[in-house]
Amino acid sequence: MRLTVLGSSASCAGPGQACAGHYVEGGGARVLLDCGNGVLSNLGRVADPLGLDAVFVTHNHPDHYVDLYGLQSMARYAPEGRAAPIALYLPEGLFGRMQLLLSERGAREFADAFVPVALVHGEAVTIGGLTVTPYLVQHTAPTFALSVDADGARLVYTADTAPCDGVSEAARAADLLLAEATLPDRFAGAAPHLTAAEAGELARESDAGALVLVHVWPTNDRELMALQAAESFGHPVTVAREFDEFEIAPR
Repeated sequence: MRLTVLGSSASCAGPGQACAGHYVEGGGARVLLDCGNGVLSNLGRVADPLGLDAVFVTHNHPDHYVDLYGLQSMARYAPEGRAAPIALYLPEGLFGRMQLLLSERGAREFADAFVPVALVHGEAVTIGGLTVTPYLVQHTAPTFALSVDADGARLVYTADTAPCDGVSEAARAADLLLAEATLPDRFAGAAPHLTAAEAGELARESDAGALVLVHVWPTNDRELMALQAAESFGHPVTVAREFDEFEIAPR
């Protein structure tokens, strides 16, 4: 299974960055985990966006889904003709909220571009030889961490979350843990997010094979974050940048 980080930034993108978005290939399937601002452009550099088998949106914050509007335009208005609707897995009710930004006609066209399916805690989604399982975590309600299993390997994406039982359950025995690390240490607990040290603790407690940090505030010191997470985890840690690729194999 291969992971390509398309957006490493939290909430607002720093120079040359994008917000949450991660492209996964495995089990003969191609899926996108979140689709925040700047992700669609970056995806186009590594794959055909209209070749996606599914998109997963973890929660109702625009930095995790706003580029769906561009993907809808690409699917519906391409000069070569309308593309087939794309499977879109997301929290219950979020698809309707996304349509509220649009005119009545725009909302209909948005609905034509996607096939929305509600995520349910613990209910696995199978796409080809790839399985995605959502876990409720503590952020805005509802937010889902996602485990992705394919070819014997396991990737876990925390989405945005505070430390909680749900993310601990999701992260267990991940071959690669893709963890948010929004907060500098001095702001630990100030918002429902993780610090780098907390992400490292999660990786250690879940027996993760590797830890990659994402959803990084643009002004955070990434070198310091890597050191803090590594101290908690007990192993070297990568703070991802756009287009970083990771081959995930079972241990």
